[in-house]
Amino acid sequence: MEPYSSNSGKESGATGFEVGDDYIIIQFEKPCYKYTYSSCGRTHVEAMKRLAQGSRGLSTYVTQNRPPFESKW
Repeated sequence: MEPYSSNSGKESGATGFEVGDDYIIIQFEKPCYKYTYSSCGRTHVEAMKRLAQGSRGLSTYVTQNRPPFESKW
């Protein structure tokens, strides 16, 4: 899992992420959420991948769009 911190200067709720071909796992303080093409669609997954890798807006995107996740732990 790669650490996540926002370049915007604001504190992010997201603390880490892992990217796969058709998924992204996002770690918040405690829970991790896995978002897949089948759970929320390619558009959401690819948008979250771009935001995570660009270190900007990931937590805001998840909060505003509430994409359905495949699993939580």
